[in-house]
Amino acid sequence: MGANSQYAPTTKYMIVARFEVEGVVEKPDVIGAIFGQTEGLFGPDLDLRELQKSGRIGRIEIQLESKQDKTFGVITIPSSLDKTSTAIIAAAVQSVDRIGPCIAKVTLDKVADIREEKRKVILDKAKDILRTWVIEDSPSTDEMVKDVSGVIRSADVAEFGADHLPAGPDVSTSAAIIFVEGRADIVNLLRCGIRNAVAIEGTKIPRTIIELAKTKETTAFLDGDRGGDLILKELMQVAPVDYVARAPLGKEVEELVPKEILKALREKVPVETARPPGTRPPEPVHVPSRQPPAQLPQNVVVKARELRGSLEGVLLDQNQNEVARLPVSELAGKLADYQGVDTIVFDGVVTQRLVDLAEERGVKLVVGDRIADLARKPASIRIMTLPEVAGPPTA
Repeated sequence: MGANSQYAPTTKYMIVARFEVEGVVEKPDVIGAIFGQTEGLFGPDLDLRELQKSGRIGRIEIQLESKQDKTFGVITIPSSLDKTSTAIIAAAVQSVDRIGPCIAKVTLDKVADIREEKRKVILDKAKDILRTWVIEDSPSTDEMVKDVSGVIRSADVAEFGADHLPAGPDVSTSAAIIFVEGRADIVNLLRCGIRNAVAIEGTKIPRTIIELAKTKETTAFLDGDRGGDLILKELMQVAPVDYVARAPLGKEVEELVPKEILKALREKVPVETARPPGTRPPEPVHVPSRQPPAQLPQNVVVKARELRGSLEGVLLDQNQNEVARLPVSELAGKLADYQGVDTIVFDGVVTQRLVDLAEERGVKLVVGDRIADLARKPASIRIMTLPEVAGPPTA
């Protein structure tokens, strides 16, 4: 029932409802309540179990969290029925008044027509196809387009968000956006007709970028050098990036010609599989004698070696058993969901935000790929790097 479930291509509507339970329940309790309390209300033609068997109702997804002896969450139900039948199913779900042994209240949030979203995606893809077709059909004019249109396109660079970041004029209206490193990258993408890019402007990720990534499909398009690697690691720790595209090794986005830009964006990869372009020798790391790996539990050392280069993190309890494993980009946001975390080991940057969250949760040891400039280091937390724990990377 995860968020990545794929719905049938015939799905037309999405029922979204919110629920509040006076007690602590789990996902199976919610599912059981929906099926149990709606069964037989409207006969076999609108029975949820039968509708799921025939594919007219998709998998019911549940997202929930429990706080202070209450459980809150969201119910999502895909439907390929007509509007009338979908409305009846939505009303039936809203009638659920108990979940498990607890009193519950279900409120309909919306019934969305996902075909409208699909139409928009198709139109955006059509624009991309046409743009690629026009540029690649005239390869001999690449440099001419870059030189002549540069004067005009530079004027299209806008400022976006509270951080006044350089951006293309379509960032606010586009469903998908591209993160680049600086203003010169924005100008070069505009010369290719790419108008939905926004610049990070430094290794410290602005709040504007973090908020954008929560609501849009994002691609990080970075230079093919060490600086691009560092920005990618920092970005993935604080923002939910979807895809990564890289300039060729040793090149910067601002110096690419249109064909190179389009090729790099076509070859973007999901963030989970992203790796720096090429192989670079590791930076020499001094392991202080006062914190040798031998002083740490063996499972911490094993995890440190296992996670290097994975862009993942693990949470361990006081017995060094694994509590959870999750992407680095979700670590800070989901730490509060887990109880009894004693140690955090992850392939990312130890930031002040993560340290503060770890202190609140009673974490005793944090191990990251590298440590940012921290304004405050709590005395209750030991902070180390992966090389300090696992030793220098092996060839």
